[in-house]
Amino acid sequence: MGGAAGMDVSFLLRGLLIGFAIAAPVGPIGILCIQRTLAKGRIYGFASGLGAATADAIYGAVAGFGLTFISDVLINQQLWLRLLGGAFLLYLGTRTILSKPSKETPQTANKGLAADYTSTFLLTLTNPMTILSFIAVFAGLGLGSAGGDYALAALFVVGVFAGSTLWWLILSGTVGALRSRLNAGRLRLVNVLSGVVIIGFAAVILAGLIGLNF
Repeated sequence: MGGAAGMDVSFLLRGLLIGFAIAAPVGPIGILCIQRTLAKGRIYGFASGLGAATADAIYGAVAGFGLTFISDVLINQQLWLRLLGGAFLLYLGTRTILSKPSKETPQTANKGLAADYTSTFLLTLTNPMTILSFIAVFAGLGLGSAGGDYALAALFVVGVFAGSTLWWLILSGTVGALRSRLNAGRLRLVNVLSGVVIIGFAAVILAGLIGLNF
């Protein structure tokens, strides 16, 4: 009994560490989280991160439950997924550059939170490299020893979501503490710089499509 419980905790902790490690590198999602936190408040940044954490959990489930059909489809369609993701990043980057620091009413704030969550959720899902990362670490850490045990796989997915969510909570909370020190002009500059960086990520993704075509 004790050994089984220890294995359960082990899978949960491994999932938490993997979720945190995959979320932590600052990419386009991180830039969006920082920008939205500074421009609109930490709850918006956290909502953005939560969208990415949800997508991470879905990819973790694909790896954890051994859903090879889904992973194969995602990998085989990576050209179109990257094209969609790159175009979406171009849109978000342009929108970020043109946006102004907002003071939203509660009603529009609710819509803004949903939009921020959805945008990062979809953006993370269009990155087929995420599933490859999960499959690699899943095998590398010996998580295949779950042996078809769906309960252990579920614990792993819960851990991934918790670890990713923890990172976004830390990032949005830390950046949110700096928001009060920025005036409207500096917040506007943050929007422009963030938008330029996001468009840069989009350009790299779209440029990479040339290699996929040949």
